[in-house]
Amino acid sequence: MFNDNRAALIAETLQRRIAKLPAGEKLPGVRELSREFQASAATVSAALSELSALGLVRAEPGRGTFVAERAQQTEPDFTWQSQALGPARVDADRASRLGGYGTPDHLPLSWGYLAPELLPNEDLHRIASRAAKHARSWAMTPAVGSAELRRVFAAEYRVDPSDVMIVSGGQQALVFALRTLAEPGDTVITESPSYPGAILAAQSAGLTIASVPADQDGILVERLADELERTRARVIYLQPSYANPTGAVLSPERRVKVLELAERHGAFVLEDDWARYLNIDGKAPGSLISADQHGHVVTVLTLSKSASPGLRLGAIVARGPAGERMRASRTADELCVAPMMQEIAHDLLTSSVWPKHQKRLRLELAERRDALVSALRSFAPSLRIQSVPKGGIHLWVRMPQGSSTSATVAAAYAEGILVGDGRHFFVDEPPAPFLRFSFGAATPAQISRGVSQLARIIEGQAGRLARDSSEDRVDFHGNTARQ
Repeated sequence: MFNDNRAALIAETLQRRIAKLPAGEKLPGVRELSREFQASAATVSAALSELSALGLVRAEPGRGTFVAERAQQTEPDFTWQSQALGPARVDADRASRLGGYGTPDHLPLSWGYLAPELLPNEDLHRIASRAAKHARSWAMTPAVGSAELRRVFAAEYRVDPSDVMIVSGGQQALVFALRTLAEPGDTVITESPSYPGAILAAQSAGLTIASVPADQDGILVERLADELERTRARVIYLQPSYANPTGAVLSPERRVKVLELAERHGAFVLEDDWARYLNIDGKAPGSLISADQHGHVVTVLTLSKSASPGLRLGAIVARGPAGERMRASRTADELCVAPMMQEIAHDLLTSSVWPKHQKRLRLELAERRDALVSALRSFAPSLRIQSVPKGGIHLWVRMPQGSSTSATVAAAYAEGILVGDGRHFFVDEPPAPFLRFSFGAATPAQISRGVSQLARIIEGQAGRLARDSSEDRVDFHGNTARQ
């Protein structure tokens, strides 16, 4: 899952090296570079292809790769664009960290997708081969999606198939739904902490974001009521089941109150049901939309998390005029989702493969979740687990007060460990230092090794902080002096 990023890193290193070499200098061969960077020949070749596309090297078949002649070019001047574009909507720092990419050698203790061995890859290969033979896989479907696939999702949520629209993944569903349900400048309320991708989607739609704290039972409804009164917001973004990053499930009592508040204020609840098929302990909670009578809930879902990150397919479930508006404006974004993708998704969801995959996935995720909890309690007791999730793939952990999450994440990355910086899950300043862990991408052995190594990093940081503090002394008048 990191190969493209790995090739880019190798290309960046070689680019710096090439800048010091004369034109015509021959570069080491692919095998030698593979040994140097401990990467596959395919990854090194991809890096060289990138350099060739930039005009930095030239490949001569049978002879090798050489440093290209450097053309004398005027540096481009892009300063005019900032004035023409105006203020940026999307937080570039948050966007760059969404997904937390690393190299193939990094231990993925924070990652938004499942490990390859947990996916039904062989079954998908077989299903895709069969689907490719269908004539309908190569024909246009309606913009809202194939009728057969819409019926499958409609049965899941107990709605009419006409209320379902197929889209290219959950992230596109969020962007499209927010842009349709609200106008630029409007306010959307989100639980806090929340999924960074939803924050980016709201920013992309030009919306103002207001946050309401949440605990292990979901959003605090009393605070939500106050925020609705204050902002007059008409959209509330929630993850009622296995929220990212906390794993929280909105309690039955709060579900009722959220729907009551939506009715009272004439607001929409955008239900992000991304973890519908990632339940571990027991059945997944019922969806909010299934308890909604009057069209206040719009639900988005995705198959990319539970089936395959390459299966970029999701759906929006919306009723009434809101659904009609979305369906009417669908062709402005996309004429249709790739029919092949829809055919594969339909065949997967309606085959015996799907329930077997879900059963195996529950067992595997339970083992990895328990391994992560055990490792944190054994190796890093200073990290406080907020709650053990009953589904999803994420675990939310609080660090000791005064800890620097950015320093911890940077130090961990340098040591080959990916862990999520809790700052990126808050709209505003975080109330305390948090880290996000994930248990869907690493094996139990990798989890144990990664947490053990991370614990040593945190202990080292705490030791340095303690030494720095001990060097400060406070005199009788309360003035701090450096010894």
